[in-house]
Amino acid sequence: MAVAAPLALAQGSWSQASSGTLSAARNIRVKVDMGSVVLRGSQRQDISYAVHGQSYSADGRHGGFKVNSYVHGDTAWITAEWEGGRHRGFSGEFDIQVPRDVALVKVETGGGAVEVTGVAGAAEIESGGGKIRLDDIGGSVDAQTGGDSMEIGTVGGDLKLETGGGNISIRSAKGKIYAETGGGNIYVTSGEGGAELQAGGGNVEINRCVGRVKASTGGGNITLGDIGGPADIETGGGSIRLSSAKGRVGANSGAGTIELYGVPSARVETGAGGITVKLVNTGAERSDSMLETSAGDITVYIAPDVALSVRASVELGNGHRITSEFPDIHIASEGDKWAPKTLTAEGKLNGGGPLLKVRTTTGDICFRRANR
Repeated sequence: MAVAAPLALAQGSWSQASSGTLSAARNIRVKVDMGSVVLRGSQRQDISYAVHGQSYSADGRHGGFKVNSYVHGDTAWITAEWEGGRHRGFSGEFDIQVPRDVALVKVETGGGAVEVTGVAGAAEIESGGGKIRLDDIGGSVDAQTGGDSMEIGTVGGDLKLETGGGNISIRSAKGKIYAETGGGNIYVTSGEGGAELQAGGGNVEINRCVGRVKASTGGGNITLGDIGGPADIETGGGSIRLSSAKGRVGANSGAGTIELYGVPSARVETGAGGITVKLVNTGAERSDSMLETSAGDITVYIAPDVALSVRASVELGNGHRITSEFPDIHIASEGDKWAPKTLTAEGKLNGGGPLLKVRTTTGDICFRRANR
């Protein structure tokens, strides 16, 4: 056990410091009432910690930390409880070094930043409100903060992140990614086990991800690179852009443009915006596709080896048109210039196959050959 020793400074301020060591343990638990925590894995064989605190009080009333450290079973504990006074004017820092090969690190703070790096096992982090930074974690990660950003480097297992309102940045995760923010952006460089991302109103971006992806935002843009599986994408009012996906894609926007390139099949809907889709064979099972917008143009690129049946319509065709680079797609119109005109198109490519249904209330439809 170690108890922090208070040191009087200038009038109105108070400082305390504490340090100690513990024998190595399989699990590390850190629980503090408030303050930032920095925990690093290293080649050392024991556990060391140092605590520095500073409080400020106009009325001269001060509190302090009672720091306890001990090993119980296979778990090493470092705890800090606030004693006396109010802690609104307090800033505390906990610096901890542990053996790299620990199985689990669990850090809890009532309010403050948390940084954990260089551990081979899993990490569980909880902060009442503060930035979280994690890197070089060998196992899974479960982290949450009441309201700040989260920066993640490399993680060897599954990754679960939640923040009340802040940006989330992820460089690489070997397992499945689940990330949710109440009001910031989400950016993922690489994921190996699929991803589920939810943003309250910010942008969502994935550069590369293997497996199924589900991405949604209340009102921002969604940009996805190469997806190695199916994808479900939804935004309340922003645009959607996807470079490629191995599986079926569902995309929905309340009022924004949607662009999907290199997909086997797609179900796309936007309240007001253009749609561009490139259909290719990816080796995945193909299914029916549906592209629909209330107000906007739709352009469909079709690879030479894709077999499908086409059915298209423009409901309010006056001033609009359907065009095609495929002679097997036949275009017709009903009505004249004095009455509402409906445009339709039907046909089979490469003998026919899954249905491609394309519809716009007011806009142009164009079928073009993809260069592959």
